[in-house]
Amino acid sequence: MTAQAATRLRRFLDPEVVSQLDNMELMARLVVEGFIAGLHRSPFHGFSVEFSEYRPYIPGEPASRVDWKAFARTDRHFVKLFEEETNLRGTLLLDGSRSMDFSGDPHRVTKFRYASMLTAGLAYLLIHQQDAVGLITFDEQIRRILPARSVRRHLYDLLIALEQNEPGGMTDVGDALHRAAERVGRRGLVILLSDLLDDPERVLAGLKHFRHRGHEVLVFHILDPLERDLDIRREVRLEDLETGEHLRTQPWFIRKEVGERVDAWVRGLESECRTHRIEYVPLTTDMPFDIALRRVLDHRARVG
Repeated sequence: MTAQAATRLRRFLDPEVVSQLDNMELMARLVVEGFIAGLHRSPFHGFSVEFSEYRPYIPGEPASRVDWKAFARTDRHFVKLFEEETNLRGTLLLDGSRSMDFSGDPHRVTKFRYASMLTAGLAYLLIHQQDAVGLITFDEQIRRILPARSVRRHLYDLLIALEQNEPGGMTDVGDALHRAAERVGRRGLVILLSDLLDDPERVLAGLKHFRHRGHEVLVFHILDPLERDLDIRREVRLEDLETGEHLRTQPWFIRKEVGERVDAWVRGLESECRTHRIEYVPLTTDMPFDIALRRVLDHRARVG
C-alpha cells in the first residue's frame, strides 16, 4: 500500500467522514482498513496462530501474502495458511436508548450514530480475526439478540441489524445488563457501548454480573464533547430527550459545577471498573475510531 493510499484510508477514522456514507458494511470496512493503514503490521495476522500448510497463490491476491522464500526454492508462488489455536467469543452490547440520540453540534454525529459505526467496525475487525461475534441491542429492555458466530455471512446479518436499529426507549442500562448477562452463555469478551446515563451503582452491578459469570468486559463510555465541557456562550434551552422536561439557563452560570460533576462521575466509573478488572475507555464523538480499535486488539493479543 502506498503512503498516499494509506493517508486516504486513515480519513475514514474520522467519524464525520464515515457518517457521510450510507452503507454500514462500507463504513465498517473503511474504518478498519483506515485503522490498519496506520499500523506497522496488520492485526489480521500473528495472534495465536501456527503454520498449517501452503497453497498456490491466486492471481489478484496481495503480493505481500506470497512466501518469497518458498518462491526462491521452487520458482513457484505459494501462500502460507495458518491455523488459529484459540478463538475469541465476543458480544457487542449497543445502547439504543433515547439519550443516545444527541449531538451538541449539527456537524457532529450523535452518540448513537457514533456507537453504531464503532460497533460495525468492531464486528468487522473481530470476524476477520476469525473470532465469533454476537450483538445485543437494548434500551430499558433487550431489543434484539444475535448469538455469536464467526462465519462471514454472520457479519452481514450484524450489519443489517445495525442499519435497521434506531434509538427509541428510555434508559435502563443496569437492568438491561443484568438481562443480557443471563442470555450470554459461553464465557468470552463483552463490549458495552453506551453513554451510561443511569445510576452508576446499577450500571456497575450489571457489569459485575458479567464478571461474576467469567466474562472479560470492556466499556466504551461514549459522550458528546458538549456533555463534557458545556462550552456554550449563549442562553440555551436544555431538554431531557427521554422525559421531555426542559430548562432555560445561561451555560456560564452552571458550566463549572456541571464540569466538576461530570469529571467526578467519569473518575468514579473508571475507579470502580479498575477495582473489578473491567476495562473502561472514555470516548467522545469527535474522537477517531482507532482508540477503541487499538484497545480491542490489545485485549485480543493478551487473551489469544
